[in-house]
Amino acid sequence: MRLLTTLLALLCCAAAAEKRPISPGTIKPIGPYSPGILTGSFLYVSGQGAKNPQGQIPVDTESQLRQCFENVKAVVGAAELTMEHVVYAQVYLTEPTDDGALDRVWKKYFPKAPPARSTIIVARLPETPVEMTVVAVRDLSRKKAVAPPGYPASPPFSPGVIAEDRMYLSGFFGRDSNTGRIPEDPAAQVELAFDNMQATLKAAGLDFKHMVFVNPYLTGKMPAGVMNKVYAGRFEFGNTPARATIQVTGLPNGANIEFTGVAVMDLAKRRAVRPKNMEPSPTASPCVLAGDTFFCSAKSGFIPGVNGGIFADTVETQLRQTMRNLLDGLEEAGMKFANVVASNVYLDNLDEFTQMNRVYAEYFPNVPPSRTTVQQLAPGKRAADPRGRFPTLEQISIIAIQ
Repeated sequence: MRLLTTLLALLCCAAAAEKRPISPGTIKPIGPYSPGILTGSFLYVSGQGAKNPQGQIPVDTESQLRQCFENVKAVVGAAELTMEHVVYAQVYLTEPTDDGALDRVWKKYFPKAPPARSTIIVARLPETPVEMTVVAVRDLSRKKAVAPPGYPASPPFSPGVIAEDRMYLSGFFGRDSNTGRIPEDPAAQVELAFDNMQATLKAAGLDFKHMVFVNPYLTGKMPAGVMNKVYAGRFEFGNTPARATIQVTGLPNGANIEFTGVAVMDLAKRRAVRPKNMEPSPTASPCVLAGDTFFCSAKSGFIPGVNGGIFADTVETQLRQTMRNLLDGLEEAGMKFANVVASNVYLDNLDEFTQMNRVYAEYFPNVPPSRTTVQQLAPGKRAADPRGRFPTLEQISIIAIQ
């Protein structure tokens, strides 16, 4: 029986995308995830915090950031790559800080051809005050930094980086990149953020139709309805990118909106995927296939349909519905959870980290994907509305490989 079980597991893995877990001895995961996943042309690195190999966290922010970068470097090095191979980084902070400390550490690790970067401020991170996740390309000759005309000279990070068949875009804010001015009108802030992103796309010969995934990050000062109205005007109805819209505690330099994402270089390799139980949307496609890579929007425990909503009051039950919703998209493209190489988990309350991990692990029994988990805001109220619907306690977005 044990031999049969082993053979079935091997067959399951063979049917899924080839992926190799990367786990240096100095990194000890605190959940069911791999520190890194090497697959095809890319390495996906889980969110790395500020703990040193002895489990200690430095006192000051700059030292915490240095340790965070060292942990990322350990995963990248274990994949036989260097920090020069990094093409995109997402930096999470739990305290507002000026860009000075981050930029000083950043330039030390990325002295030339720096990757694209997005920075957000969140309420909590698992056992660390700062965290960074990265994507690296295996072939350095397929990496090229992109900057639009008039962009500030010698920026610490690249506005965009072309890597293989796609381009990673830095976070673009609703503020003037030269003067730092933020318009008073929220809609004008959204337009400005999109204009900044579009300039970088244009410099690479691309447009919004090439986008396959977008992260809109917004603070409490940015009305979601205003953002969505402007957003819908920039994309083709029913053919929008996959999207994970996250309200955060704060953004750098007082910004209220930030857009970051991924574009595909060849439109012929782009295809929006929509399960049959999902209606077309003006703001997000459930998933978008870009070559062999599948980008899926953040899903929650929402039950679709005319009487849709979240009807579970625990993170465990909501998570099971979330995974069902994600599986709908994967199956529509002929994939399953074994194809997933990276995920982002957004928790309402990190006090439920253990409960979330217990359920999450059931869906990745063999080689778990890389993962980043954050609590983006202070916990919300959990009372049901008159129809018995509960607030969102978790969301998950995923990347899978055919």
